[in-house]
Amino acid sequence: MNHFSSVLILILITATASDAILPAKVYWNRMLPNSPMPNAFLNFLSSDGLVDEKTGTTVNVGKGVGVNVNGNGNTHVGVAKGGITVNTGKPGGSGTNVNIHDDPNVSLFFLKKDLSPGAQLDLRFIKTTSGSSFISRSQANTIPFSSNKLPEILTRFQVEPSSVEAQAMKNTLAECEEPAVKGESKLCATSLESMVEFSMLSLGTRDVQAISTTVSESRDAAEKQQSYRVTPSGAQVMAGEKLVACHPQPYAYAVFYCHATSKTKAYKVPLVGKDGTKVEAVAVCHLDTAAWNPKHLAFQVLKVKPGTVPVCHFLPQDHVVWNVRK
Repeated sequence: MNHFSSVLILILITATASDAILPAKVYWNRMLPNSPMPNAFLNFLSSDGLVDEKTGTTVNVGKGVGVNVNGNGNTHVGVAKGGITVNTGKPGGSGTNVNIHDDPNVSLFFLKKDLSPGAQLDLRFIKTTSGSSFISRSQANTIPFSSNKLPEILTRFQVEPSSVEAQAMKNTLAECEEPAVKGESKLCATSLESMVEFSMLSLGTRDVQAISTTVSESRDAAEKQQSYRVTPSGAQVMAGEKLVACHPQPYAYAVFYCHATSKTKAYKVPLVGKDGTKVEAVAVCHLDTAAWNPKHLAFQVLKVKPGTVPVCHFLPQDHVVWNVRK
């Protein structure tokens, strides 16, 4: 470990120790004063224990903290002309037909040329979670997060072992315990604090930013599939070829699967839908796919082979990309 990394770790440990019980927004503003919190994270902030019980199972973490479990873990995305529906619980491992790489099952794949001004794509920008809330790192550290502790975890959250919610939590734990894809580092962040720290350490600086896909109208406006056009201003490239992508997982509280990737480019893509819906979408292009599973969904959709062309995909509304600020 070089001197710079050691100093950064010491700074982060000192900062996060003093911020252990701060509310998430206060913590964010202290750690990232020059980076606004993305809309994706705002939807994971606790609302004093108030939960929409129609969207999942209400449970409690500690005293007075209400959270949701999104039971099915399924998402649907439109892909290419006419749209292809993909139903997923985010499977992982290189032995599966679809590798976990950058959560491809919830992404719409396209080629880099499709980012040019005037290009048209059939898209729907889904929300993949039902509203679980962040808990503090100090709370998360008191709660087991391991497959071999699953019975204890389910009892603690009053989740029926045979329920869909329990299966979703089991899948999340199993995926979090899998080794990282070659060339990447990963962390299942069980708190906002741990996600911020992982992103800073992975990118080697505290001067980072997080962005997510944003919709000018209500979040629901972008959920229906329709034709979108890239506006004349075109895509804006983000700094660096190393990124940290974080994907929300179905669990009793907010858990994000984060992985640091190199040889990637991220873009902000301004889009206008046929019905006038305006979206600033986040897209990620993987420049080297030579090591990807040949059965990866991206190759099936784009009809290309591993390592031949960059593979790009949009991120759903509640996924986040971190990069070094310009």
